[in-house]
Amino acid sequence: MKSLNWLLYQIHRWVGVVLGLFMFFWFATGLVIMYSTPTTQNRSQQLAHAETLAPEFGWLSLGEAWDRSAEPRKAAAEHKAKTMAGTGKQPPGNGNIVTTDIADARLVRSAGEPLWLVEDARGQYFALSALDGSVHKTSVDQALKIAENWFENTDNTDIIKTSFLETTTNPVILRNQEALSPFHRIAVNKEGGELLISERTGEVLHASTRTDRAFFWVGNWLHLLKPLESIALGKIRNDVQLWLGLSAAIATLTGLIIGWLRWRPGLRGKPTYSQGRTQPYREFWFKWHFWSGLIGGIVILSWATSGFVDTNPGKIFSQANPGKEEIARYLGKGVPDAMRNWQPALPTMLAIATDGADIVELGWRHLAGEAVLLAHTRDGQRLPQTLIDTTTTQQFSETSLLAAVERMAGKTTVESQTVLNDYDSYYYPRHHQSLIEKPLPVLLVKMADDTGTLFYLDPQDGRLLAKLDRSRRVFRWLYSGLHHWDFGWLYQRPLWDAWMLIWVSFGLVLGASSLVVGWRRLKQTFFPKKRAVRIKKTENRKPVPTSPRYL
Repeated sequence: MKSLNWLLYQIHRWVGVVLGLFMFFWFATGLVIMYSTPTTQNRSQQLAHAETLAPEFGWLSLGEAWDRSAEPRKAAAEHKAKTMAGTGKQPPGNGNIVTTDIADARLVRSAGEPLWLVEDARGQYFALSALDGSVHKTSVDQALKIAENWFENTDNTDIIKTSFLETTTNPVILRNQEALSPFHRIAVNKEGGELLISERTGEVLHASTRTDRAFFWVGNWLHLLKPLESIALGKIRNDVQLWLGLSAAIATLTGLIIGWLRWRPGLRGKPTYSQGRTQPYREFWFKWHFWSGLIGGIVILSWATSGFVDTNPGKIFSQANPGKEEIARYLGKGVPDAMRNWQPALPTMLAIATDGADIVELGWRHLAGEAVLLAHTRDGQRLPQTLIDTTTTQQFSETSLLAAVERMAGKTTVESQTVLNDYDSYYYPRHHQSLIEKPLPVLLVKMADDTGTLFYLDPQDGRLLAKLDRSRRVFRWLYSGLHHWDFGWLYQRPLWDAWMLIWVSFGLVLGASSLVVGWRRLKQTFFPKKRAVRIKKTENRKPVPTSPRYL
């Protein structure tokens, strides 16, 4: 028992010494993230700043633009396949370059030019001119114009001046946007503003002020160990995060055990420490370390453990999103004729059809032989457009959605389906999201497989919003539930803010006291003070001979 107790103290002491600084900066950067403005633009922001569509006579249909761009798209796909082969990666779609279906198509204006923004079944993006069908790439001049238009629909009355900074392929501040690379970086005179605009599609993917970027660098960049990528160590970032998270969990758990063992509350007449103290320490930092760990230890342990879980150790959790092959099966083969051949309406006709709303985008979605045409307004409304065609509907039927799920699931059958008019524990908006990002109602489909897979589907445009098997649902609670505390009444602001601020404060105190206590332990171990030897004086002390023998 003594050996086990000694081991417990040694593990906590030395793991804590090593991780003291990390724990402190982990809580400090987490606090910054809580109040950082997301720099990646969501769907709501993109629609709010988009250019009014105002279709004109003579614009090409989707099918015409798609067919005219066949050769340029083929050349672009071949170039990408060669580039990926050079890196040892497999090209999307098993190398099938020619026969590719359209997954999603949106008609927009970009720098005044009409474009079809198309995503194919292999996940590649193209901007096709609605004037001549050519593959469009956003030039620097057009990017500057897009940046100016971005602010036209705001309340800002200042004169906006823009300037080109650079074209970059992999900006640190963007995540999971490689398919839209490269990006034009544009400076805006307002509050040190910057935009990142996709050369491939002309979409604004990032907009920030100088303050926003400062919060990003101090928060997300440090918290997620992004500096490792800046020094060419990005491949080991996940492993470093894994071991740091595991070590932090071990240090916190052992500290909790020690704290409970050494706490003497004096209940039922049991003894306490001297002077009635319930803990053994007299020094300031040691007392704060004890109490911050004992009181906040459980929540701090949840953060450390969930940070470890986020690395998906041993790949025990399934992938978060369905693969491209699954999405292709979900959509089905072929593109309905109505989707290919529809001609954009004139502004007056569109205004009548949408009751005069400010339309900034017309989007097509399809599932096998059915298609839906939606007009998107600046405030995020989706207005179905009625066409005289049997394959075009106001929204996808439950039968079409279930058939799409069965195509993707293969032999697995559907166990049940339910229409959700409110969010549940697995489909819900984050604090910076709205109904535009997380629409309602949705169709919840449960599959009759061993893992109880759930699909969340948007009936209006047929999108697969989420796929969660049992392992992903466990991950949701072990990571997001314990890290973000995003469930039930607790996720309502300002209650959530108060909850998080209380426990982050305990974490900061624990981290700061760990630094002080750890530094003192290092000094005691490696630089021990020499004890002074005191010589007692005696009356009959003999004089020391001065012979060379004693000198």
